Amino acid sequence: SESPEQLRCEIERCKDLCRTLEQDHAELRVAKEDAEQRAQELKKEGELLKKFEQQLVLNGDEERAHQEENNGLRQEKQALKNKLEELKKRVLWNDPEMMQSALPEKKMIFKGLTVNKEHMNKLILSPQIHYPLPGGSALITFEDAKVAQRIIEMREHMVELNCGELDELDQYRVRVQAVPMDILLPSALEVGLTQRSRSILVSELPKLDISKEALLDKLELFFSKTKNGGSEVESRAFLEDFDQVVLTFTEDGVAEGLIARGHIQVPIGKEKYKIKISPYMSGDISNLQLQPSRCPRTVLLLGIPDVLSEESMQDALEIHFQKASRGGGEVDALAYVPAGRTGVAVFVEDRG
Repeated sequence: SESPEQLRCEIERCKDLCRTLEQDHAELRVAKEDAEQRAQELKKEGELLKKFEQQLVLNGDEERAHQEENNGLRQEKQALKNKLEELKKRVLWNDPEMMQSALPEKKMIFKGLTVNKEHMNKLILSPQIHYPLPGGSALITFEDAKVAQRIIEMREHMVELNCGELDELDQYRVRVQAVPMDILLPSALEVGLTQRSRSILVSELPKLDISKEALLDKLELFFSKTKNGGSEVESRAFLEDFDQVVLTFTEDGVAEGLIARGHIQVPIGKEKYKIKISPYMSGDISNLQLQPSRCPRTVLLLGIPDVLSEESMQDALEIHFQKASRGGGEVDALAYVPAGRTGVAVFVEDRG
């Protein structure tokens, strides 16, 4: 059911992916050959060192006769032994798995789809798009995407204003334009993560009938005591939109010990609650790519004249676009911005 243009774009994307994989394959092949060559060299060095060690054993009598030279040879022998042990550890041909660690690192960006989403560490993005609305416009969201598409295809609509606020007959109808609602959504995202060495993330907090500030005080008091594995707390804060707390200590090493415990019993009031301790990771967006996306159920109405009050105009628009005889259908939401004013529409993910 895809259009020829979509198919061509998909073919080009596959070609680009194929070229990238071929280039990666060539780089890995060269790296593998270099590693194999280095392994052979290390093997030869090991054999030479072994022969030299045997030669040192044969010359033991002569070494005893020349004590001063013997001391120097012992030191050299020990150095050669150390080098031999190091070379043995580095000889890749003894352990094929070590060959992989010798290959060059390559940063990868995953842009595909996963099959078993339950078995992976998830990074969930919930876009919240703020879109400015000019005066004399309205956003209308229908329950059915087909209705929205039909309204857009009709383009111009004559809206009747039967609200009892107008006197002249020629003002009882206004012409408005319906256009699609296009917004920009993230298509690719790279985030650089850094673990805060003095901070911990406290989660799985109980639902209590106390304020957030009171809960922060109790957590700070508990984790500031050395008998609980903590120390002086430098800062504490709730993560926005999450029931999780970030605690930062003044001393190094405290966070690591608490994280190693995983869970800890914290007394709050007369009860003890088991909460989770995790590393606190902070991230910076290093690359963000956006692509246009069309809201399937939402229509932008433009050119609405300022002839009625805000409430009356909103009612008139909703009545008009609910009528099936005019191409409309059930309206899920409608927001109107009168002329001379501006508004901001917030779009969130449609989970319906």
